[in-house]
Amino acid sequence: MADLDLRPLSLGEILDRTFSLYRANFLLFIGIAAVPQAVMLLYNLGQAILVTVPAMHTTPHSAPRLPGAGMAAGLVGGALIAFIIYFAAFIYVHGAAVYAVSDIYLGRSATILGSFRKMRGNAGNLLGVMFLSGLAAIAGFFVFIVGAFYVACRLFVCVPAAILEDKGPSDSLSRSWELTRDNAGRALAIFILYLAITYALVGLFSGPFLFMIVIAGAQKNLAMIQFWTVMSQLGTFLGGTLATPISIIASTVFYYDLRVRKEAFDLQMMMAAVPATNPAPPTPGLASTLS
Repeated sequence: MADLDLRPLSLGEILDRTFSLYRANFLLFIGIAAVPQAVMLLYNLGQAILVTVPAMHTTPHSAPRLPGAGMAAGLVGGALIAFIIYFAAFIYVHGAAVYAVSDIYLGRSATILGSFRKMRGNAGNLLGVMFLSGLAAIAGFFVFIVGAFYVACRLFVCVPAAILEDKGPSDSLSRSWELTRDNAGRALAIFILYLAITYALVGLFSGPFLFMIVIAGAQKNLAMIQFWTVMSQLGTFLGGTLATPISIIASTVFYYDLRVRKEAFDLQMMMAAVPATNPAPPTPGLASTLS
């Protein structure tokens, strides 16, 4: 995709370019996005097995065996550990995907390992960016419910700003707020489309299995409940992995579009690509002749 031209894009062109980048580099983005989804998949599979297996050993006329205090504490502790690992993986994945989009967008090669390597030393900064943006959205929610969506739209490109401009958390939020001025509506449209695609994909790959869980539950067939639960978790993993890159690619393309519109970033890149020329050395004796 080295032939991508830097120019102002309409909303439709931003979305078209997002999906074009995704299709042309499908394995790259899927390989990056699968990491946090795999963490949650392992946790959900373990939870499904731990909860349903004890119940399978009850007699038909006995009450279901509920998890004991030790198992319940283990489930809660496991959930906390899984969340921490998931969030840490998500930070690395989000940053690595932004680097990958940027490299492709600007005509450079990108790899899964190379994109993750670029995140070395940047995880703490990105954690601060996400934490502050989350607090800002919560504050907007308490002011007015719609305010949370408005704040989220104005901070839509804070992660690309932090990664690609090496800005701290506070500066990244300010930078996004500045770039998205008069463009919150376009950010909202991208965000709504991402949510719609996410729910559609997850529903497509896990919905049929949830229906089968209901049927198995009506039949009190615990073995099939466990089987369809595992299949449902695999479907959720697949749908989430497919949907995750869309938001990251779109926000990065949107970030570059805003810079092109407001800062003539396309002209800056063109000027940077022009090799510097040194003035020709003066002809010997010319200075004395002129004098």
